[in-house]
Amino acid sequence: MDYDQEKVDEVALALMYLTLHEDYGAERAWKSYDWDILDRMHAKGWIENPKRKAKSVVFTEEGLTKAKEFFAKYFE
Repeated sequence: MDYDQEKVDEVALALMYLTLHEDYGAERAWKSYDWDILDRMHAKGWIENPKRKAKSVVFTEEGLTKAKEFFAKYFE
């Protein structure tokens, strides 16, 4: 199936924004998304390395800004 991976990444990041919580001084979200999507988000600098044992992933500053932007773009 062909699809726009960029839009998928944006929507996934926006949805992760809904599960955002602060833990250990960092903004985290549950990482229950496809590994390819998480790897692309990491490559774009939106999240820290998702390949850890934690069930959540840490947003970067840029990722948090983008998550807010994409949430407004797609859901407001």
